[in-house]
Amino acid sequence: MADVQIIVKGKNLEVTPALRQYAEKKVGKLLRFFDRVPTIANVTMSTERERHVVEITMQVGGLLVRGESTTGDMYASVDDAVEKVERQIGKYKTRILRRLRQEAAKIGQSGEAAFLPEPAGGAGAEDDNGFAGGKVVRYKHIPIKPMSLEEATMQMELLGHDFYVFANAETEEINVVYRRRDGNYGLLEPER
Repeated sequence: MADVQIIVKGKNLEVTPALRQYAEKKVGKLLRFFDRVPTIANVTMSTERERHVVEITMQVGGLLVRGESTTGDMYASVDDAVEKVERQIGKYKTRILRRLRQEAAKIGQSGEAAFLPEPAGGAGAEDDNGFAGGKVVRYKHIPIKPMSLEEATMQMELLGHDFYVFANAETEEINVVYRRRDGNYGLLEPER
């Protein structure tokens, strides 16, 4: 089995040993999909106005998969977040496994660990700079990897985001794929 790391932490909440063990057990079951791929799973638990929030972010090779749930019970939130991640993995399983096999082949050819997890975005530093009535309250550093438009769209869906920044493998330029209101996708490319 490859390197596997499950990190459970609380945000403005102390995670009890029983809750930590429950989350590790539930998230650990997701790892069966990725038996030979280095995986890091971050589970963050918090409470907001009597609601229990659980966010799971998994780094599987070079991919990120994310699920979040808010319920009235922390254990139910863990269950729901795990189910969301499992549904995403099931929906994209073929593409994910194809991508991981391609990355593994690169390792075999070059001898480099091409799909080892990279650190997630920065911790987020606060700043008082204001823009158009608001202010930038978080900075995030993201790894920009060359990938196809299809891979970038899949990565955006796996993260549950409305946009995704990536290096287009065909043009070698930074692009942004985004979800349109009509349910389709758009692509932002720099002018030449």
